[in-house]
Amino acid sequence: MIETREWVFHVTCKVEPEEQVCVVGGCDSLGQWDSQRILPLYVEPSSSGEEDEGGETLWSGAAQLPLQEVEYRYCVCIILEAKLGVHDGAIIVRRWETNLLPRKVPAGVTAPMEPTVEKFGSYSGFERVDHGWLVKETVVQLRLCNSNLYNDPVMLFKRKYQNKKVRVKITPVELHKNSPMEQQIGTLDESGDFDLSHFRIKSKPIWPITEIAVMKENFCQFKPQDQFGVVCNNGDYVVFQCKMLSVETNAFLCDFYVEDPSEEIPQYLGCSYILPSNMKENYGVVTLPITSAKHIPVGQLTIHYMVVYPMEFGGDMSVSYARHWKDSWKGLEVGHRGAGNSYHTEPKSCANIRENTVASLKYAAELGADMVEFDVQLSKDLIPVIYHDFHACIALKRKKEQDQTDLLEIPVKDLTLSQLQALKVYHKMEKGLSKFQDEDFEDHQPFPTLQKALETVPHTCGFNVEVKWTMQLRDGTYELQHPFELNRFLDLIIKVILEHAGKRKIVFSCFHPDICTMLRLKQNRYPVMFLTQGESEEWPPYEDQRTSSIKHAILYATNADILGINVHTEDLMRDSSLVKLALEHSLIVFCWGDHNNDQETIKFLKELGLHGIIYDKIDVYNTKVKKESIFLCEERESGQPLITASNGDHVDHCSKEGNTTGCFAVVCK
Repeated sequence: MIETREWVFHVTCKVEPEEQVCVVGGCDSLGQWDSQRILPLYVEPSSSGEEDEGGETLWSGAAQLPLQEVEYRYCVCIILEAKLGVHDGAIIVRRWETNLLPRKVPAGVTAPMEPTVEKFGSYSGFERVDHGWLVKETVVQLRLCNSNLYNDPVMLFKRKYQNKKVRVKITPVELHKNSPMEQQIGTLDESGDFDLSHFRIKSKPIWPITEIAVMKENFCQFKPQDQFGVVCNNGDYVVFQCKMLSVETNAFLCDFYVEDPSEEIPQYLGCSYILPSNMKENYGVVTLPITSAKHIPVGQLTIHYMVVYPMEFGGDMSVSYARHWKDSWKGLEVGHRGAGNSYHTEPKSCANIRENTVASLKYAAELGADMVEFDVQLSKDLIPVIYHDFHACIALKRKKEQDQTDLLEIPVKDLTLSQLQALKVYHKMEKGLSKFQDEDFEDHQPFPTLQKALETVPHTCGFNVEVKWTMQLRDGTYELQHPFELNRFLDLIIKVILEHAGKRKIVFSCFHPDICTMLRLKQNRYPVMFLTQGESEEWPPYEDQRTSSIKHAILYATNADILGINVHTEDLMRDSSLVKLALEHSLIVFCWGDHNNDQETIKFLKELGLHGIIYDKIDVYNTKVKKESIFLCEERESGQPLITASNGDHVDHCSKEGNTTGCFAVVCK
């Protein structure tokens, strides 16, 4: 029988209505770091729920802890009781402490001499509190934005409304007989003629939670809606975010109001309903009528939607690197596609090893790359593979001209892993003549799996994995027709990384902002960076305005609560002050592009304060005196022993406490 002791936790924290402070930790009574098994704390009776000057209240609770050292963290949650026929019980983590090293109850101490009152989010001289992620709940994002390809988000038919500001407020409505709104609206005559402007729900439920953000300075972080919502027809990019347990049983009521300068309260205009059937694809655009209180169509709403589901297993609260970046990690040298792009239009910049192969990744690691960047997508049988282009080419011989061949482009998504690895595949730049004579060597084969790269490349070389996802260009075309359902696509890639990353440094990033949002919401382990081409003369522009400039990227990254941005150097060469702007927003900044294939440019970018520079031919342009990864040097200096594994990799035996650098990078275009 394990000896235990009673331990009382005391912590001060500011909470919103219905929120509750809890504690989670590394023993059974604290849930073994499981977000659904946490220990709730309660407001101290002596404080009578009174707040101090900072709005904080004192919370406490007792637990039986083993006598050995116990690690723990505080979190702020909403605890939802099960409702028969509606949803199961769930614990929603709103905020939690994410200092790299958790708090500790010392071994052998049965009770402190004096009760210690701790402060939520602050300990060991550091403060770090992050938002929660998806475990049981689902997020629906609804976006209003101007576009050359779609209608204006709100169009009103009557001329008298044309120059007036229109406000919209979005409210989730449970479509179930046991809904908390049933008693409020059930007695109304559905066909009656009544003025919705006088309708008010008697009690405002805390759940589901709906928040709003506008993509401009000082408004880009999510906050509760105002009583009459937000102005939606002035060109702003507006994002509504709703967290709920079941999308399938919820509709969204969109109420519209018209501002009148002579009136304090805006005039009620009408409403739209977004039904679950309108969001079957989990990602898309829908246009709906706006009807007045008298059921007359007065306009139309065009709204972009995205549904983000939680992963099957994602409740671990033992550690998070999502916002972790050490001050010493600056000017990191990142090998583009491993040792470099091997199909570059400029021959001098072409790598001598086939890009995105295990051999290329290992070669870059041997030359001291701090990280390597590579591209990940799914094969037809749903295996994450490493390859840059959306299409692969197969050579076809002609019937009569036997000495000539044509290349047939086939989407990677339409071939299984065995087909990709068995077929003689060409890059479109090769024109049917293979540039590399290395097919007999396993590590030189194209289409290695993500798992193989994680298992065979030395773990002291970080990975920057660009998740390949098609984007819509400004002319309306797509880089590739959508291959997979977004949630499943990302879950499969994240799962491989969580299971095989080990101690490796990891960062997710992506050209598609919505992929970055999903990566941030679906997991709490690794950081995310938004990869953007900005204002470029080299690449065709994307339709999404969040990709159009570094300033827009900064606002988006702040909104999504991600680690940073990965920008095109072409933008920085025009205006280097943009780096300072990003740093002022507490963002980590990487850069990419052909401009980086020059030692003087790399030196210049380091002087600007860039955290990472991605470039080709790391064997030529590497500026390091000692060709070693910074993470290898840190590991050696920390005194952590290294042993060589049978596959030639290195395995360390450091404890979790010593593992202060476990991050990994994943990118998407």
